[in-house]
Amino acid sequence: MILLPRLYAIVDSSVHLSTQGLLAFAEELIAGGCTLLQYRNKGGNARLMLEQATELRRLSRARVPAPHVRLIMNDRADLCLTAEFDGVHVGQGDLSPESVRAIIGTDRWLGVSTHNPEQLREADLTSADYLAIGPVFATFSKEKPDPVVGLEGVRRARQLTRKPLVAIGGITRANAVSVIEAGADSVAVISDLLREPGKSAEEFFRILR
Repeated sequence: MILLPRLYAIVDSSVHLSTQGLLAFAEELIAGGCTLLQYRNKGGNARLMLEQATELRRLSRARVPAPHVRLIMNDRADLCLTAEFDGVHVGQGDLSPESVRAIIGTDRWLGVSTHNPEQLREADLTSADYLAIGPVFATFSKEKPDPVVGLEGVRRARQLTRKPLVAIGGITRANAVSVIEAGADSVAVISDLLREPGKSAEEFFRILR
């Protein structure tokens, strides 16, 4: 079973004006102690995605000596392989977990997003290495978010799986402890890392010890 860090940072291209800005953001996160980053780009421009992913991989390997930084590709198993990422995260509308596993093999991590007990039970039966549940709180990071599951949704998810559990959606430094106490192993964060990402990451790690 894999071991997740308490903080799972999301690098979302939609909130950065340029590749340079995205890379600067990721570099600060890594400097702040992040060892697990997901690259998310819903724009559909494969050339830009590969360019940014390749630069993220280069950046993650440039900090020597430093802990290994795992990079997870959102949705795209093909780009995960091309950019030499460490895993793929898929949602309910993406390729099936087993289809992705057939592409990426057994050595890379596979995560699956779920939004209710039925989806989580189904995902638990797959070869996914970890499961995500959310949105826990109201979030503005998605145009059409799924219904909020709340802390009770996290508790329920914890009861339904022994796999590592990532909580996502509206999680901040103010509420992260309550999410971990509800049963999550890790919290995925986008918005609350945008201002001073390095310092914000450090604060998350201090709070979630």
